[in-house]
Amino acid sequence: MVSDDSELIPNAVKILVAGGFGVGKTTMVGAVSEIAPLHTEELLTEAGIGVDDLNGIEDKKTTTVALDFGRITLSPEVILYLFGTPGQGRFWFMWDELAHGALGAVVLADTRRLDTCFPSIDFFERRNVPFVIAVNCFEDAARYTIDEVRDALDVGPDVPVTLCDARDRESAREVLVTLVEYVLSKQTSARATI
Repeated sequence: MVSDDSELIPNAVKILVAGGFGVGKTTMVGAVSEIAPLHTEELLTEAGIGVDDLNGIEDKKTTTVALDFGRITLSPEVILYLFGTPGQGRFWFMWDELAHGALGAVVLADTRRLDTCFPSIDFFERRNVPFVIAVNCFEDAARYTIDEVRDALDVGPDVPVTLCDARDRESAREVLVTLVEYVLSKQTSARATI
């Protein structure tokens, strides 16, 4: 008897959601995931006093200590696996493992504390991991144009910068679409130069 091996095994695509402490990574993964997301959130404790910078996010009560995980099925052939990184410097040792095999990354930015996304940008640039910047538009944050954000972050004109609301499923989905389109365009350009 011949078995039918035509059952399709989907391609797994790994995407990171990175950025500084409190920019909305956990929120974004939760908003867009089709499954109940895995969160490794813990209450902030006295151990973080003097270590974790709460300027601009004084009401924050929890932090991601390992990762967030979510899934989106794009088609029977393609499934996106989202990995949200921890934002504080004391957990950055995990980033290399999380980034291994990633197709690309979303760097979430908060204009109230724009400097907190520089380590993420540096990390992906040094490893040649394609990334997009998504400015999470917090209600109490000043509004800036995409060009103003691009200039402040000193990223090239080829890096997509977009505005989003990490709480909104459609907005978060559009950020991921922007990333996938950007990665595909980079791959097409690389093949054309060979």
